[in-house]
Amino acid sequence: MTSTAPPAPTRSAPSTTTTALTLDERIAGALVGAAVGDALGGPVEGRPPEQIVARHGGRITGVVGPWDGDDWRTARPIAPYHKGDGHVTDDTLMTHALVRVYGKVRGHLDAYSVAEHLVPELISNPRWIPELEAEALPLQRVFLAEKWIVARLHYGHVDPREAGSGNIVNCGAAMYMAPVGLVNAAHPQAAYAEALDVAGAHQSSYGREAAGVFAAAVAAACVPGATPTSVVETCLSLAKDGTRAAIDAVCETAVGYRDFESALAPLREAVAPFDTVGPDYRAPSLGARRPSRLHAIEELPIALGMLLVGDGDYRRTVLGSVNYGRDCDSIATMSGAVAGALHGEGAIPADWVSTVAGASRLDLHAPARTLADVAREVFAHDTARRRAHESAFVALAGTP
Repeated sequence: MTSTAPPAPTRSAPSTTTTALTLDERIAGALVGAAVGDALGGPVEGRPPEQIVARHGGRITGVVGPWDGDDWRTARPIAPYHKGDGHVTDDTLMTHALVRVYGKVRGHLDAYSVAEHLVPELISNPRWIPELEAEALPLQRVFLAEKWIVARLHYGHVDPREAGSGNIVNCGAAMYMAPVGLVNAAHPQAAYAEALDVAGAHQSSYGREAAGVFAAAVAAACVPGATPTSVVETCLSLAKDGTRAAIDAVCETAVGYRDFESALAPLREAVAPFDTVGPDYRAPSLGARRPSRLHAIEELPIALGMLLVGDGDYRRTVLGSVNYGRDCDSIATMSGAVAGALHGEGAIPADWVSTVAGASRLDLHAPARTLADVAREVFAHDTARRRAHESAFVALAGTP
């Protein structure tokens, strides 16, 4: 791919016309699509594709139960989390928390918003946690890379713009950045910049970069007439260093495949040179998750690659992401958000949506309604500021 976007897939695009979709439909598609992808990937997270086939007698085709069946409460390394049966994971919990922050701020966010609003969401307000089957503070569910936010900002009083430095570099910030892309719908450059600012409180290096590029991908998917190819092209125009190189390599490979079964191994091979975790996901290499300009998180390039392999079709894109294994809940969260933004909730299997909503005891649509209102308010404020700037600049420069 190098300097150009991947060629358009030879297979015809999904029948849904992306031009006709409204803002509300795209936001609902992205947020519901992310949650469903998350829930489908959760029970097989951390497993390689061959183990998934052995455990389930073939590829995953929908919602499945816990990897260890009824022993999930005690089986290591998953206990005490009930992963499976349609339960969302921390990806969705963090995404919905960020939506609530937007609902409070009613404007663009930055690193200080994380300190002032997201941290209290994690430590002050008990929520229903599907994997714990109980009400608890979100802080009790998120992993150490997310607990870092609380330790650094609430206890350490670190400058929020620098708080992400020193954390392990992973997909922790990227996995919940879809709302940033949606508030900046159809303006990927603005989404990229805002996500980089927000993620600075959580991540550094290529973890922070991935957050910006993922938000841009979601915003690009909201452009009327957008396609998987145009989304990837936008990502390549904004991504830097190893993140750009990894997306380029994976998507160059992805355009040669039309079914995820045959693409699983080639996509892993394409991303491997940029991935610091190594071949054994549960036993990372000594160089894993350290800052670097040469490396990238694995999840975002694979999500974009599966978007191309699936030609943007939600089912094919997400099932490819889930069956890839490794950090597949986050991969499917990302690819599900982009595919959902491209084609709306109507492209997501309704039985998957109802199963995940019921099992997780979550209203998957309420966050979308909140964010759609916020996005309109933000756009109105941005428009007023642009017009004020235009008037001032014309007066200053004499430019018509």
